[in-house]
Amino acid sequence: MVGDNTNELPLVGDNTRGRSPLLPVRHQPDFFVCDVFDAAVKGDTASMEHPIFSLSKKPDMKVRRYDNGSSWAEVRPGAKGLATVFDRDILIYCISQLIAAMNGNRPVTRTLRLRAHDLLIATNRDTSGRGYLNLREALERLQGTQIATNITTAGKEVFDLFSLIDRARIVRETRDGRMEEIEIQLSDWVFQAVEAHEVLTLDRRYFQLAKPLERRIYELARKHVGQQSSFKIGLDKLRGKCGSQSTLKEFKRLLEAIIADDLMHDHMPGYSISLTDDMVEMRSKAGTRTPPLPNLFTLAPETYDLA
Repeated sequence: MVGDNTNELPLVGDNTRGRSPLLPVRHQPDFFVCDVFDAAVKGDTASMEHPIFSLSKKPDMKVRRYDNGSSWAEVRPGAKGLATVFDRDILIYCISQLIAAMNGNRPVTRTLRLRAHDLLIATNRDTSGRGYLNLREALERLQGTQIATNITTAGKEVFDLFSLIDRARIVRETRDGRMEEIEIQLSDWVFQAVEAHEVLTLDRRYFQLAKPLERRIYELARKHVGQQSSFKIGLDKLRGKCGSQSTLKEFKRLLEAIIADDLMHDHMPGYSISLTDDMVEMRSKAGTRTPPLPNLFTLAPETYDLA
């Protein structure tokens, strides 16, 4: 059974070298390129609420169904497995670009043409040949993963069967075969969420979280804490919301490892996690806000218009 890559994660208290669990910031933005790297990072609330994405870094071929009250979702893998939490970076990048354009009163469609290199840099991914190969495989999983659901978006509840992206096309390639431009057509389900502004701003350090479970825990905290001081949930229910395939005992160990690392390094963006008697509490960290990218200044709107 595909688990949550427990063999790659440290035991509680295993991080003894004082090194932050966060991935390093791999790229510095180019001051001489006018782009929207400083656009706020956005994620759609429906997939933050429901465990659409796999926590495994290995091919996950298991069909899953999740129920939450009257809402349900069945996630079906494609030939290369379920889309993963890390594949979600691509959707987050697309959603962020669309929201930035809408906020600037620019027209948007569900088909985006992007520079692959920009996407890799903005999501803190490797830009080597391996990075481009991983991006291609992520696009295949996003297109291959099918979701049957009655999840409500834009105030509508319907039975829907769709892929996360309808299509991905490489528009141009450089001489060494790397992607240069890609065209991504989002599903109606994702695009409707964007049009309805059913999105939340994410901390940029989300892209530095190395463990799939850390990312999922952060998404749930961001969705549920909101303007409250804290949010409480039972351990087993949290395991279901995360989409974890681990046993409850193993899930508890993984969560305790994240809590221990955050106590030592304060690496979890925005929210602290505590566990008492199988009850998990997510609490907003006082005074937390999304930090800017390193050495990045904000260009005036007129500069973007001229560019």
